[in-house]
Amino acid sequence: MQPYNYDRFSSDQYVLDSFHGPAPGQKAPGFSLSTPDGAPAELLDFSGDFLVLELGSITCPLFQSRRKTMAALVAQNPDTSFAILYVREAHPGAQFPKHNSDADKRANALGLQTVDGEGRKILVDTLEGEAHAAYGSFPNSVFIINKSGCVVYFSDWNNPAATGRALRSLKAGKPVRSESLFLPPLPPVALKTLRQAGKGAAKDFFKSLPKLIWENLIKRNLRVLTGKAPKIAPDTRC
Repeated sequence: MQPYNYDRFSSDQYVLDSFHGPAPGQKAPGFSLSTPDGAPAELLDFSGDFLVLELGSITCPLFQSRRKTMAALVAQNPDTSFAILYVREAHPGAQFPKHNSDADKRANALGLQTVDGEGRKILVDTLEGEAHAAYGSFPNSVFIINKSGCVVYFSDWNNPAATGRALRSLKAGKPVRSESLFLPPLPPVALKTLRQAGKGAAKDFFKSLPKLIWENLIKRNLRVLTGKAPKIAPDTRC
């Protein structure tokens, strides 16, 4: 069994064709976590009409590529709560290595705030990723959760345009399907992220790139295009 906090990235750490997070219509798991400064925080403690929860880390090119668009979505929806579940380092390197302690994990999450300027609330998962496992274990998933604590939209990979469309429909009282195409990271952002992670991160990423393209950009997107998920109402109770 591979360790949760790995030293080097490999696509073998993820079962990319099998997602085990909460499905639309199911209860969103709650956890007692912490903020980057160590203050206690509850995952499902939010005041908005919905919670948009995105999973990410400072070394994840996909997550970093989404941040600008997600920031615009935050600005457009002041009545909605947004949060980041900080998970393991997707592409650890010499500068931002794997987490060996809770303090390490909080320090890297704090870097996301202070170095990268992330403005959303950050919830730091436990060292062994208990919340991450409950939410599917992928590096950059997204969930929309209603006030009843039910998942009303999810995507195993965040597509901010699709997330925004789903949020607008839910706020208008319309049911939505959890379908979104996988988008690769923006090349300049990906390269910057891997350089920032430090020595070793880029080499491991590019070694796995052919498999990542096949599993996500081709095979997964074909599943989305040929499938049809059920629609979930915004006031769903579970």
